[in-house]
Amino acid sequence: EAEAKAKAADEAKAQFAHIDGDQLTLLNAFHAWKQNGEDKQWCWDNFINARSISSADSVREQLKRIMTRLDLPLVSTEFSSKDYYPNIRKCIVAGMFMQVAHLERTGHYLTVKDNQVVSIHPSSVLDQKPPWLVFEEFVLTSKNFVRTVTSVRVEWLAEIAPHYFDLSNFPECEAKTELESVFRRMAGEAKRGK
Repeated sequence: EAEAKAKAADEAKAQFAHIDGDQLTLLNAFHAWKQNGEDKQWCWDNFINARSISSADSVREQLKRIMTRLDLPLVSTEFSSKDYYPNIRKCIVAGMFMQVAHLERTGHYLTVKDNQVVSIHPSSVLDQKPPWLVFEEFVLTSKNFVRTVTSVRVEWLAEIAPHYFDLSNFPECEAKTELESVFRRMAGEAKRGK
């Protein structure tokens, strides 16, 4: 009984899975919930907490009202655009640039700046190990895990949060070497006027 339920829950989660990670998987589930009329039975059938997804919708509506009140443009990339998911991942970087991990040559992740060895939590939909990822939370059990992760590009970190990735006070690690290379490339492109 319990094993069958766990298998059904895993299958339900898999239908929303996004190759780039957990935040986009959650977004896919949110879109599906909207397309299914915000139906509680649909949530039950798909192992989604109806109260939590409704709360996410409420936060989204609050943010829209705040943006409207502040005369900020409500801009979204068309879902059919190839930039839809990359733009969302860039937004995730903008909000979570301090929670980044880099895959070292040894095969394990190190959190950037504080060099904690971490692994991707087993609940993640990621089935590969991207070179860079952002994470929502650090979970300490028998092992250090990062949970709710999304694959990102090192160039986005350098472009979106150059102040945080200031290499003059950065610990020595493979991540620093990669960032140095990106900053050199960006400086060269700026000189050439690209």
